[in-house]
Amino acid sequence: MKIDILTLFPEMFEGVLGSSILGKAREKGIVEYRLINFRDYAGNKHGSVDDAPYGGGGGMVLKPEPLFAAVDALLEGASERPRILLMCPQGEPFTQRKAEELARENRLVFICGHYEGFDERIREHLATDEISIGDYVLTGGELPAMVVIDSVVRLLPGALGNENSSVTDSFSTGLLEYPQYTRPAEFRGWKVPDVLLSGHHEEIAKWRRQQALKRTWQRRRDLLSAVELTEEERRLLQAWEAEERR
Repeated sequence: MKIDILTLFPEMFEGVLGSSILGKAREKGIVEYRLINFRDYAGNKHGSVDDAPYGGGGGMVLKPEPLFAAVDALLEGASERPRILLMCPQGEPFTQRKAEELARENRLVFICGHYEGFDERIREHLATDEISIGDYVLTGGELPAMVVIDSVVRLLPGALGNENSSVTDSFSTGLLEYPQYTRPAEFRGWKVPDVLLSGHHEEIAKWRRQQALKRTWQRRRDLLSAVELTEEERRLLQAWEAEERR
């Protein structure tokens, strides 16, 4: 996968893209990152990329010319137009499903904004997707872009040491992930559940599914409406709900 990042602060990405899974994925040739400072495409001697909004109001708005020019330069000679992701609080809420969708692409272009916002023509005629990582406002789109890139790259084949790791992540199955344990089997009097030490894979799988279901019921009941449940699991939910009402 090729990932192009348009930003006014490329230095913010250096540590993130060079570390941990993101850095190893680049070393393996699984992903290629390119940082572009779109101020280089300002087209004026002052390198100005923003201006006051028409109609008045506070703050400054990113001008369309630098971003369109930067994307045109990036895509020169490209056989197809990639997904162009605009990071903004007005966008579609980012989810694991969206990460899985984006991980199937060959190339992604991220636009990181700053200041008060974007000229609307950037939204309408340049971006293919608008993405938000939450209902709050940050100084710019750099941190959200890092979050999305991390979430997408770890799903690429070969990025993780164990390919099953991402399959059982929270939200990948529709449920939150089940509790995890490792050595020692007992720590300060707290013991690992016996089933995990049994070596009985079918019972372990059943326990994990039930624990994932219970954790989701306890913490994110809104997710359960989209999960296909067995009759036994429905009875478990009813039992937990009845116990809660007591």
